[in-house]
Amino acid sequence: MVSAVRRRSRSFFSAHPARTVVIAFASAVLIGTGLLMLPAASADGRATSPLTALFTSTSAVCVTGLAVVDTGTYWSGFGEGVILALIQIGGFGIMTMASLLALLVSGRLRLRMQLTAQAETKSLGIGDVRRVLLGVAGTTLTVELGVGAVLALRFRYGYGNGIGDAAYLGLFHSVSAFNNAGFGLHADSLTRYAQDAWITLPIAVAVILGGIGFPVLLEALRHRHRARATGRRNWTLHTKLTVITTAALLLVGTVLTGLLEWTNPATLGAHDVWGKLLNSFFHSAMSRTAGFNSLDIGAMQPSTLLLTCMLMLIGGGSAGTAGGIKVTTFAVLAAAIVAEVRGEPTSTVLGRRLAPHVLRQALTVALLGVGLVMTATLTLLSVSRASFEAVLFEVVSAFATVGLSTGITADLPGTGQSVLIALMFIGRIGPITLVSALALRERTRRYELPEERPVIG
Repeated sequence: MVSAVRRRSRSFFSAHPARTVVIAFASAVLIGTGLLMLPAASADGRATSPLTALFTSTSAVCVTGLAVVDTGTYWSGFGEGVILALIQIGGFGIMTMASLLALLVSGRLRLRMQLTAQAETKSLGIGDVRRVLLGVAGTTLTVELGVGAVLALRFRYGYGNGIGDAAYLGLFHSVSAFNNAGFGLHADSLTRYAQDAWITLPIAVAVILGGIGFPVLLEALRHRHRARATGRRNWTLHTKLTVITTAALLLVGTVLTGLLEWTNPATLGAHDVWGKLLNSFFHSAMSRTAGFNSLDIGAMQPSTLLLTCMLMLIGGGSAGTAGGIKVTTFAVLAAAIVAEVRGEPTSTVLGRRLAPHVLRQALTVALLGVGLVMTATLTLLSVSRASFEAVLFEVVSAFATVGLSTGITADLPGTGQSVLIALMFIGRIGPITLVSALALRERTRRYELPEERPVIG
């Protein structure tokens, strides 16, 4: 009897890797909620309400950064430690961490564990999982400690913080930045450092590296020595698409933010030319799912908010700490549009032909994302009195796990905050489970139905 129950349990958890990922993330959220509800987690020693604890835990595990209470003043040192741990767990990936532990303990990975790790890391080959997991761990540790050290030195010698406080501030913001979480220890996020490039630029670098995706980082490192010897970089199409699209979006976001906010006295208008350029770039980088802000988001022009929504929805690279529909999805859809406009039978990009199922997957991810955003926006508009642009911004920020806010999150009713909780969770695990499910459910049809073409457009 016991063995039969165990077999059914193993069958339930291993039937599909995506199911394990969902359960793992949900478990982390629930554990974090329980810890944050403890009196020791709050600064005043009182138990936190379940909704506030659940919202904060979900935001941390899903590396979003939206908050209903001020992180630096509401939570105690223990509470901040819990949040930092949840950010690290969520950014590194529940199943990535579990797979790495299994690797260290047993020295090998079973097929199901490898498939589950692939669902989270998007590793292209099962035999590469060992290398990917170790590479992810090494990259995470290196970037977080390196950026944390730079920030700590600046907090120590630039702002007079004690050694312990400077180290804590540097490490907290470094971990939050690399994991694209956006949690900060100041109520105004990073607006007090808007003119300080020694704070904003290291954070931007950590955000970009974390959001570009682990496969890209690992491939770049792997081919570094080969490039030195041959002078050529034989990058895969995925890496090329990610790097080019990321750079283009950073540039476009920087230019348009500068143009739209240049004379706004509440944002860029209050800075000199260097400050305008620095903060335009910083906002463009943060819009790619990081969540820190050096400008007052609520004071931005509606056109800038719309631009930010578009950047947030696109997000960052696959298998990284960023959210959104991902830059490769955006690039694939753009290639399909170009091919259709040109009347070409297939979509090509950078000298490669895209498989039809890749186009279907990209279209599915994008349309489901837009559908969720529209449904959630309609729901929040019906339960709150906030403006349309503020609600849409908050919804996109939650779904894309960005964390930028116009300031209405804490004022939303419980129903509205619950909607954002669901969006953050779906946004973090949705693309993982969706693409994994599509890949594993793909099958060959033994017959074809008669073809007929409806009128399009």
